[in-house]
Amino acid sequence: MKTVNSLSLTQWLQHATALLTPLLETGPVPADAKQEARRILLEVLDINATTLMLYPERELTQEQLLLLEPVLTRRLTGEPLAHILGHWYFWDFKLAVAPCTLIPRPDTELLVEQSLALPLPVKAKVLDLGTGTGAIALALAKEKPNWTVTGVDLQPDAVELAKQNVQLLALTNCQIKQSSWFDAVAGQQFDLIVSNPPYIDAEDPHLALGDVRFEPDSALVASEQGLADIRHICTQAPQFLAPSGWLWLEHGYQQSEAVQQILTEAGFTQVQSVKDYGDQWRITGGQLPA
Repeated sequence: MKTVNSLSLTQWLQHATALLTPLLETGPVPADAKQEARRILLEVLDINATTLMLYPERELTQEQLLLLEPVLTRRLTGEPLAHILGHWYFWDFKLAVAPCTLIPRPDTELLVEQSLALPLPVKAKVLDLGTGTGAIALALAKEKPNWTVTGVDLQPDAVELAKQNVQLLALTNCQIKQSSWFDAVAGQQFDLIVSNPPYIDAEDPHLALGDVRFEPDSALVASEQGLADIRHICTQAPQFLAPSGWLWLEHGYQQSEAVQQILTEAGFTQVQSVKDYGDQWRITGGQLPA
């Protein structure tokens, strides 16, 4: 095999896969090291999968190797690839990301799917609480140009990041505000409220593992075994929902029954939960009576 200073595309993939395997296969959520190595190669060199398939033996230039090396080195420390690249993917678009908020994850797309399936008005008003990168709000605004979508977040850095993503996608029906939950939308009513709030208990051992080590506790951790923010949203939401309006929340895989109870006690009907792609209960919602 050639030295690290002279590698083909395939050889670099093998080299990176071998290094990444101990990190990814023993993490809190085992991941495919080969797929991650492939993603680094495609993203950093800005080449497509077709190039990799047709020219696997193409030799990397010294310049390309110098671009790849620091990215791989940082990833091997555990730093999320999304933070290293400065962007990540959600729904069908690319988002700017930063350590000030959560990295968008595929399971959160369930909130988008569920929202799009609801019987909402043609010109629905939607509120995304704790918007972070703006992922949920942006996906809904992109899919439904007639909807008016507002995303709010407490952290100023997250607000600026979400505004940047609105501009990147050139969306005119989505606005971002700084707010502690409902404070900035006082007196308004929405047809749908969605949220991926903090829902992890402070003592959860997963907080010391994987990518979450590099994400802010303020976006992850809630008191009352992770239910405090969910409870606050559920009890306050009826004041901000139009008659027959909906509330849907992401939560931990063991929290569905507790969230259903909180929603029911807050006066919601048609309370139900939906499983994620890993067959775990992941989102729960309900409808305000007419």
